[in-house]
Amino acid sequence: MNHEIISKLETIDWLTFSKNMHEKGYEIIPNLLTETQCQQLKNDYNNPNLYRKTVVMERYRFGRGEYKYFKYPLPVLISDIRTLIYPKLAPIANLWFKVLNIRTEFPETHEEMLEECRKNNQLKPTVLILKYELGGHNTLHQDLYGDVFFPIQTVIFLNQPDLDYLGGEFVLTQQTPRAQTKAIVLKPNKGDMLVFTTNFRPIKGSKGYYRENMKHGVSEIHSGERHTLGIIFHDALT
Repeated sequence: MNHEIISKLETIDWLTFSKNMHEKGYEIIPNLLTETQCQQLKNDYNNPNLYRKTVVMERYRFGRGEYKYFKYPLPVLISDIRTLIYPKLAPIANLWFKVLNIRTEFPETHEEMLEECRKNNQLKPTVLILKYELGGHNTLHQDLYGDVFFPIQTVIFLNQPDLDYLGGEFVLTQQTPRAQTKAIVLKPNKGDMLVFTTNFRPIKGSKGYYRENMKHGVSEIHSGERHTLGIIFHDALT
């Protein structure tokens, strides 16, 4: 295991982190990756041996840009992050499903989560690296990939906003029933990990909890290049 990542995760106040996830549906872990680690991930973007699939977003009207899905075995750094972060998120996910009366309980370890995916024939890794240039953007969406899904995911920012690129803000939308959609615009720094809900979170109302649906996307890039690493904890059918 990556001892540097372990040390950084041990410094986090996970009670406060969980509280913020419950209240907002997202939270930022600052400085998870170093400058060198960010640069290495960007350098590896052009290594075809690491990826199983490349998607040009314009072809599918997903936006404008390109992303690549990693293949198994994942690079050690990425595999370690998935393995180490997941147990911190599983209790949050289980509480969300419990208060919403959804009869799903997520296992304690990521390997057990992947085993649930394998039982459903979801065998393809969903970790991906994304690249945007001038005019690039990503339309609002949710990353589900199959019937088995984990309701929290992460994205790590590999460039510095307002220095390496302009624009390209991370956008979250919240759709509360019978209300207008709320947009949240975020600009994490290079090396930061943003943790956020995959598709919904519970909100407490006067008659109990209800779902607040959420989507995410990326606003238009005005100049420069923007790379991010998306870490999704469930695997895909294709």
